[in-house]
Amino acid sequence: MRVEILCTGDEILTGKTINTNYSHIARRLTEVGLDVQRGTTVGDDRASLLAAFREAGARADAVIVNGGLGPTVDDLSQEVAAEACGVPLILNEHWLTRMTESYARRGRVMPTNNKKQAMLPEGAELIDNPIGTACGFAVTIGKTRFLFTPGVPREMRRMLDEQVIPRLLKLGGITGVTRLKRFHTFGIGESRADEMLAGIPGLAIDSEIKLGFQAHYPQLETKLAVRGDDADDLARKLTPVETEVRRRLGNFVVAEDEQTLEGILLAKLDADGHTLSVAETFTGGTIAARIASLPGAETVFKSGTITRTLPAGGASEETAARTAGDLRRESGASHALAVLMHLDDGADRPDFGAAICIGIADPHGTVTRQARLAGGRDWVRIGAAELGLDCLRRRLLGLPVDERIDFERR
Repeated sequence: MRVEILCTGDEILTGKTINTNYSHIARRLTEVGLDVQRGTTVGDDRASLLAAFREAGARADAVIVNGGLGPTVDDLSQEVAAEACGVPLILNEHWLTRMTESYARRGRVMPTNNKKQAMLPEGAELIDNPIGTACGFAVTIGKTRFLFTPGVPREMRRMLDEQVIPRLLKLGGITGVTRLKRFHTFGIGESRADEMLAGIPGLAIDSEIKLGFQAHYPQLETKLAVRGDDADDLARKLTPVETEVRRRLGNFVVAEDEQTLEGILLAKLDADGHTLSVAETFTGGTIAARIASLPGAETVFKSGTITRTLPAGGASEETAARTAGDLRRESGASHALAVLMHLDDGADRPDFGAAICIGIADPHGTVTRQARLAGGRDWVRIGAAELGLDCLRRRLLGLPVDERIDFERR
């Protein structure tokens, strides 16, 4: 089945907004076995949109349109879709009621221009949006089924998985169920992960279980995509491979599927009745921000100290140990994490980097970790925060905190 993605909006066309929606849609379609044949970006212009709809309607089997479903005058998707179909716009009373009730629950009156979002081409199939005011819809233009989605990423992503992909699979006559298993690792790159997983029966880029990697520093995502007749068939195929992948990646796995490293840390601390305080230099409070924003953090995260001034003694393991110990005593937390960083002098350059010293103090004593990361200021800042969180994870799980990672430089 030939599937295309058509993204709308002047801000996308001109580069003012990075089009992460396209990459997410294309990646998810590929993961469930749907091939993306073409991607198109069109600005907020009626003639250009109409031409793009008609051209795709003569070429593709299905098109996902993203954007242009808002309440303002430059949101044109419904109007142009109706013109391409040769039908009028009709008020969808069901969706109007949904929007009105949504505003009422928040103690607000719905603005008049939001009514525009309930105007759909006559005969359109409504695609539910459970978390927003822009409903999606599906129409046929030419020989092609068009599925319209909102530009708000979190709304689009949920609708894609729950509403759009099932419709596309049915349209393409693709039966069965799919599963995407994800492992999030820190400390290894794509080439090393590929070597570590080489030779696993039934696992390859073109096998029954498709292996894929996506690097987003400082983490690497290893993906297993599998299709089966039903849930039992999925489990039969995936379980032994999943187990072997987990074993081979070992201590480098920091989270799986929708989990995050900071979420794993918070859950472990909370389950054990522990609390945490953090001291960090030159990271801009990255560690504190990642933990403090999580639900339940208010009962675990006691304090975060953010500074650009290194303690007396500089960035050394001794200083990191002392800082963590002092922080634990002063804050009353059961666990304290200190991440000290000494940046190289001068402008960013390939060999620019920083010395990272980490100290962790807990009821069992103090451990330290020293590393050198190379890269620009943002690179080492992000890497230092991740290294600190990973060392704490390892300490909590009884794993070695000094296991060498690929990003270290001697």
